[in-house]
Amino acid sequence: MQIIDLKGKKALVTGVADNVGFGWHIAKSLQAAGAEVIISCHPRVQTILERFLTKDKYSESRQLPYNSKDELKAIAILPCDVTYDTMEDIPEEQKSQKGYAGVDASIQGLMDATQKAVGELDILIHSVAFSPEVDRSHLEVSRQAYLTAMSTSSYSLISLSRAAAPLMKDRNGHIVGLSYLAAQRAVPFYGGGMAAAKAALECDARMLAWHLGEAGHTVNIVSPGPYASRAAKSIGDIGEMIDQTAARSPLRRSIDAQDVANSVLFLCSPLASAITGEVLYVDAGYHAMA
Repeated sequence: MQIIDLKGKKALVTGVADNVGFGWHIAKSLQAAGAEVIISCHPRVQTILERFLTKDKYSESRQLPYNSKDELKAIAILPCDVTYDTMEDIPEEQKSQKGYAGVDASIQGLMDATQKAVGELDILIHSVAFSPEVDRSHLEVSRQAYLTAMSTSSYSLISLSRAAAPLMKDRNGHIVGLSYLAAQRAVPFYGGGMAAAKAALECDARMLAWHLGEAGHTVNIVSPGPYASRAAKSIGDIGEMIDQTAARSPLRRSIDAQDVANSVLFLCSPLASAITGEVLYVDAGYHAMA
């Protein structure tokens, strides 16, 4: 039995890039609980995402959890490059490239399109992370790649939250971001400045929890264990990471994307109305081990 009821709630899930990642499963869980879901993706992957949402060959991946018979159906698929706050910030040469032409792919453009689609907003999911040098160690990362990782992976939470706040007015909104254990522990292979970006993301969430708390909004972070998403394959031998983490975790198992989606759903529900500024580890207990 589904005990979380989000009927009447409007949710925006950013950073969805495929049909296996955390964002995809979070979107499905929110819809299964009754929310209307808007999916946002990088402009360059919008056509790919549209195929995942429409083609018969991907229908199994669209199946909603919790014994639902329905499939994921987004109210809209909206492009957004979170490195740009407004249309004016997008370079002219970028505006003519694939995915950018004829649309406002900035964060403010995303919120304007969201307001047009659903009017108001109750839930914002930040599932965005990127470094152009993720395969370089923390010692080797260039200044520019480090700053790109910080801008895309952490500052975007601030900008998205600020832009979403007017849509959340008087609605006791919930904002949830996704982090990783490297924000708190030294994880040598997690390079490209991403460890610092995740540490900043967790700090930003705490600061936002204070500033948005007066308006009744909660801001929390979920920190999953290793998971074999397409993006994770760029940071090392993800299979070995999963196996080692599972062997050393108190639960002696790896996590899956639904574990993460379940936890995000909880944080977006009335059951978590007094939880904010928190980092919730969803890693089978691995973070607790010495």
